Amino acid sequence: MTGLRSVPGTAMVMAAGKGTRMMPLTASTPKPLIAVGGTTLLDHVLDQLRAAGVGRIVVNVHYLADQVERHLAAHAGDFAVTISDERDLLRDTGGGLIKALPLIDADPFLCVNADNWWTDTSGNALQRMAATWDDARMDVLMLVVPFDRAGNTQGTGDFDLDQAGRLSREGPKRARPYVWTGVQMLAKRIVADPPTDVFSTNVFWDRAIAAGRCYGLVHTGAWYDVGYPEAIGLTEAALAGG
Repeated sequence: MTGLRSVPGTAMVMAAGKGTRMMPLTASTPKPLIAVGGTTLLDHVLDQLRAAGVGRIVVNVHYLADQVERHLAAHAGDFAVTISDERDLLRDTGGGLIKALPLIDADPFLCVNADNWWTDTSGNALQRMAATWDDARMDVLMLVVPFDRAGNTQGTGDFDLDQAGRLSREGPKRARPYVWTGVQMLAKRIVADPPTDVFSTNVFWDRAIAAGRCYGLVHTGAWYDVGYPEAIGLTEAALAGG
């Protein structure tokens, strides 16, 4: 199958983290509820999912979980919301996906981190991902952005991208030309065989890379890392400037 007829109807929203890079703002407010230009990071993600046609979300919670749940209750008319409760143990991204997987009824499914901000210029990015998905070749499809267009990034780039669209990161850590945006599509078959209860999604990515089944789609719009306090003002200024 090459290209999905529509965007997967269910998305996973990663909202459980402690937001340590965003301290002291996250001392009493969970990172997904930090606002940029009057809109919370979580609401921005939900706006993007709604615009793409997603109708159901699974959201994991841990840190200040009650605040996140109350906020989501206000969106009950927009989405069918299911909570993946990690109050007992923060499982990191990979462990969080393993716990939430039985709640996710789409395959493949979208997975979005609630600490980034993106805008579209030539088509909805999530719809572009669905149109790009090829189940025969892919287990993972990441939305990536060229390093020189990665707003506010504090990293050095995450991946190399070959002419066929496959992602890799072999060899020692070094500057790489593409940054992951925190937006991805995953086949449920790759979310398997957890090494422990707490682990990173990197485990799944490395498996997909080794099999030649981890692909990247280059985002054509703007993208901003909003993971630390100074990035809020930088992102607001960039958005105000068009």
